[in-house]
Amino acid sequence: MVDLSVNLCGIELKNPIIAASGTFSFGEYYYQYFDVSKLGGISLKALTPKKREGNPAPRIAESASGVINSVGLQNPGIDEFLKNIYPNIKSLDTCLISNVSGSTIEDYLKVIEKLNDTDIKIIELNISCPNVKQGGLQFGADKKAAYEATNKARKVSKKKLMVKLTPNVTDIASIALAVEEAGADAVSLVNTFSAMAIDAKKRIPILANRTGGLSGPAIKPIALRMVNQVYNAIKIPVVGMGGIMSGEDVVEFMIAGATAVMVGTANMTSPSRSMKILDELNQFMIDEKIERVSDLTGALI
Repeated sequence: MVDLSVNLCGIELKNPIIAASGTFSFGEYYYQYFDVSKLGGISLKALTPKKREGNPAPRIAESASGVINSVGLQNPGIDEFLKNIYPNIKSLDTCLISNVSGSTIEDYLKVIEKLNDTDIKIIELNISCPNVKQGGLQFGADKKAAYEATNKARKVSKKKLMVKLTPNVTDIASIALAVEEAGADAVSLVNTFSAMAIDAKKRIPILANRTGGLSGPAIKPIALRMVNQVYNAIKIPVVGMGGIMSGEDVVEFMIAGATAVMVGTANMTSPSRSMKILDELNQFMIDEKIERVSDLTGALI
């Protein structure tokens, strides 16, 4: 027996595996494949004040060892979520994390206020989405804007506040420091890298939005470096993500400094991939005679 539990900014997770926002919807489609309550947590699909249709199709393009998406934060809006979706998932025996986004800081605050009376444990402030015309990246790529968005969210939120960082910056550690000073309880990184796919014969972008966000194994080495940079710069917990496909990938991110991890693109390869990753993590610990997974965090020599 090994101890897979971790403590994320005061909240106990049964294991460090969290389904990443955007690839897991609100968890409801995955019931038929496995018991989603076995996950450490679920970061729900991003919510905005009003319904968003997202970007026009095509909005997914495959790349070498990765996927470029330009979904554009399609979601039903906070009111529809609270009325018809949240009642069906609130009893799940796992940590529910609500990803919050918008085009303005006021958009973020409206959603956070409506989530305050729910049992959702953590707000994930998405200041980093590179595939929408407004918001997201404009907050996450600038220290002052990141500080302001986080500080205002901190004043409104009754929940733990985790800020999702963009990798599309020259110094991600400085952004992490800014949101820590603004009151963040944790940070999650990395979100996708701004990218493009081109149809060589037609000489046009494959994505209707022209650009999107690259995720998957292709970004893992850069994500690991950034997680380690941020871990060494701040005192609050780091949740790592970026191309995690196996239990050993989880171990690498934790050694780099992550308290927990998020699994995203892997869910698109197999709906139950997160459970396989969890099983592999458990077996790795048995094989390596590691009693507590939390001992891995920051163990890089």
